[in-house]
Amino acid sequence: MERHLLLKLALLLLPLFSFCQTLEEQLQQVDQKLQALEQQAAELKTQREAIKLERIQRDLKQVGLPTDDYILHSAMALSYAEPYEQARWVAHIILPDIIEGAVGRTNDFREDPKVSTGTAVEQDYFLKYLQPDSSYEYDGFGYDRGHLAPSADFRWSKKALSESYYYSNMSPQLAGFNREAWAELEALLRSYLYEHPNTQLYVVTGPILQEGLPVIKRSVNKVAIPKRYFKVALDLESGRGVGFIMPNRKIEAPLETFAVSIDEVEAATGLDFFARLEDRQEQQLEATLDKSAWIPELAAGDVEPLYPPDLPRNHFNTVQAKRYMGSGDEVTVCGTVVNTRYSRSGNLWLNIDKRFPNHIFSVFVRKKDLPNFSYDPKFVLENKKVCISGAVENFSGTPTMNVAREESIQLGIPEK
Repeated sequence: MERHLLLKLALLLLPLFSFCQTLEEQLQQVDQKLQALEQQAAELKTQREAIKLERIQRDLKQVGLPTDDYILHSAMALSYAEPYEQARWVAHIILPDIIEGAVGRTNDFREDPKVSTGTAVEQDYFLKYLQPDSSYEYDGFGYDRGHLAPSADFRWSKKALSESYYYSNMSPQLAGFNREAWAELEALLRSYLYEHPNTQLYVVTGPILQEGLPVIKRSVNKVAIPKRYFKVALDLESGRGVGFIMPNRKIEAPLETFAVSIDEVEAATGLDFFARLEDRQEQQLEATLDKSAWIPELAAGDVEPLYPPDLPRNHFNTVQAKRYMGSGDEVTVCGTVVNTRYSRSGNLWLNIDKRFPNHIFSVFVRKKDLPNFSYDPKFVLENKKVCISGAVENFSGTPTMNVAREESIQLGIPEK
């Protein structure tokens, strides 16, 4: 009887066990399908990246590379200048993919296997010695391994980003240049894609190489140290281009100071950029320069600091003013009033050439000194070219001049 009851109970519970087992099996099947889909998605992403890399190579060739002797990598082309142990030029394309790209720095610096003559190596830039605690002591030669095509431009592709660390893409740059103005220029071009997310930017970068350049004396391959670098960028979608020529030193002037037409870069380098474009299109793109289309601050109302050689003797532009900050000397600084405002306490601030928060030179008129003016300087001086005389003080790192009387401000720029 007891045995019969146990058998009956087992029969009653059997559907429950079968149901639980079926749910587990169903869950396992769904998990397997998800894994298959994830694997398929990964394979499609790999395939998609490979197609994009192939398209970059095609597009670089279609617009025309500067010379015929080049090496083609996954996402960049370059021409290696063996006597200088660095590239003469490196061409690549910045894609809108950088907006979502998340690949980080690889720092896998290495020789370029495609350069038959060999490239620079680590020992051209520094030596390192293994310490007992497994750390390294570094003996630098005074120069950064400056990227020509920046790694961050490839952060959508691990393969392309890694290849940007070939020594063929490196050039010796002073730290104050590489980590500041040069990095700012690279970031400027990337930010262009945020404003124009449906285009791609063709970029060619390189050192301006010439006979007689100094070399890194302790480098094993005697790598040449360029005095200047160039970068050109082309937006075919919008029909505009820009060039930059910058000295290999710490730079205080804003980027627009170094912006030039592509024609001017060609004249300085002897290279022919984008030569496969239709002749009329190439000529128009390379001869025209609209700085405000590339530098948002100019479009927002900033202006380029005055060209120093155009100023009279003992007159300085807003960049040069920093040299006299805290010296106590009275100097005359000239520029354009691009922004004026009264503070809550009634003091007047004038920003010259650059608006807040990118201001590079400011004028301060205390409330108690405003009656010394026969006009309201806030409204009269705005958008006017002026020359201001006085001592340049340091106000939170910005060169600032305290003006107490109308005679210290001259409207217009005197003739040289």
